[in-house]
Amino acid sequence: LHPREALSFGVLLALLSVASMARMVNGMAAALLAVTILYYVFIYTVWLKRRTPQNIVIGGASGALPPVIGWAAATGDVGLGAVILFSVIFLWTPPHSWALALFRRGDYEAAGVPMMPVVAGERATKRLMLIYTWLLVPVTLLPVVVGMSGALYGCIAAFLGGAFVDRVWRLWQGADAHEARSLFFFSIFYLFLIFVALLADRMLFYPVF
Repeated sequence: LHPREALSFGVLLALLSVASMARMVNGMAAALLAVTILYYVFIYTVWLKRRTPQNIVIGGASGALPPVIGWAAATGDVGLGAVILFSVIFLWTPPHSWALALFRRGDYEAAGVPMMPVVAGERATKRLMLIYTWLLVPVTLLPVVVGMSGALYGCIAAFLGGAFVDRVWRLWQGADAHEARSLFFFSIFYLFLIFVALLADRMLFYPVF
């Protein structure tokens, strides 16, 4: 596959997806989708990825926008709930991505991608992961505070948050690449369960229909 063909196909898919969103859903969701695509391609991939160890922090905004798009698709605007969901994924991204970078450090270094472990070292990376995880846990409880969800979600989010902090703390204490790999896969499972719990709580106790 020639790079030009891949580029053409990607541009076609992007245009069709935004046009479909505008026609079948609403303009707000389509505009947010366009911003997400442009941000990911130009801000993260072209500008940040090979220039700064903060690439996945700043670029993480594009990965955190899908629930905002979904919120806009359902409501026609961007409310507080959408901002909270954005914040959850935004704060989750650094410990998730840097866990991968810790056990794949050699690959990133060989490819010339300045991920945090390559530039700042493992100790500094683990410290930052711990900070972001501590920030993440209270943010995941905000849906309870603002009335988006109730006790079921709150208990699950608190339990999962404690497990996440514990795993990152163990990594900070000096665990090896195996622990980083385990944390990476746990972080995927963690985010999945957070959103499943949010949805289940909403459907059980705040039914729309």
